[in-house]
Amino acid sequence: MTPGIGPRKATQLLESFGSVDRVFGALRSELEAVRLRPESIQSLLQKEFHERAEKEIERINAIGGEILILDDGVYPALLREISDPPIVLYVIGNWLECFESPCVGIVGSRRCSTYGRNTAEMLGRDLAERGITVVSGFARGIDSSAHKGAVEANGKTIAVFGTGLDRIYPKENERLKGEILESGGAVVTQFPLGTPPLRDNFPYRNRIISGLSIGLLVIEASEKSGSLITARLAAEQDREVLAVPGNITSKTSFGTNYLIKSGAKLVQHWQDVVAEFPAEIGARLLPPGIDPPSILETTQPDGLTRHELKILELIRPDENLHIDDIFESTGLSFGDVNQALVALDLKELIHVLPGNHYARKLK
Repeated sequence: MTPGIGPRKATQLLESFGSVDRVFGALRSELEAVRLRPESIQSLLQKEFHERAEKEIERINAIGGEILILDDGVYPALLREISDPPIVLYVIGNWLECFESPCVGIVGSRRCSTYGRNTAEMLGRDLAERGITVVSGFARGIDSSAHKGAVEANGKTIAVFGTGLDRIYPKENERLKGEILESGGAVVTQFPLGTPPLRDNFPYRNRIISGLSIGLLVIEASEKSGSLITARLAAEQDREVLAVPGNITSKTSFGTNYLIKSGAKLVQHWQDVVAEFPAEIGARLLPPGIDPPSILETTQPDGLTRHELKILELIRPDENLHIDDIFESTGLSFGDVNQALVALDLKELIHVLPGNHYARKLK
């Protein structure tokens, strides 16, 4: 809250004085020696925001959250290493366990394709099943799908908000926030309570996604996507940059294909991600001598009816199929098609999409 003090200046102050308490206890001459602006010095000496800060802490505690500061022992170590770590982190949920697990950031287009949504969900699920924390930005599209995949695996995922903890954006993700917390995940933000979804906040928070993670995986990104900014930040933070390839004629694949061409690791399976981890983690998760399965090899599940099998063979994981096309291709009655689609959805074999469209889930 002190004017003129952002993440970089805060880091400089902590390095100079050793702790936050010593910053607030410093003499004017000591604060002038580190080249603080006059208004910053006056604010620190008068402790003008202390009362407001105390109220902020009370409000966070009231909703079950906590505030971590940069010189806390529990502040995430990887994030502290970046050039401009947040001065404070507002956290809620099982944040300590999430930070202690190996983390992978997954980001991508808000306006993603069925292929992108399926891939993000599959990789989020596969990584979370193996004890890896999936970090993403809670946005529509790829981010939400990565979170949902981790939740489906009863694994951990961290949602990094571009708002205050008490503001849900987008609104339709309110249920997803609850599911993230129920499955042992956490919500993290650098912004105070009440902060609305301002446009500039979202690119700014992206350094937290990459900063918390061993590596950053990009799934679908257009030519001017914010995900490419996050990938650049990850590279600057000395993180591994990985990308899922896409159709060369698709606008949302331009960014990922460009990253791969520029040296990012091409990812087809969760094993490709883990292979880039430090050796001690990778050796534990990747038993030697086992080749990863092809995602193109799909086996038909047991216990399906003839109609369910017939419809499942039509539905692809990389594109939507409208219900009218299913009627036309199968020749089944309206009742038989609807009954089979409901059964396939209950068995978690398909995605039900808006406008009576369907896509097969990647397993």
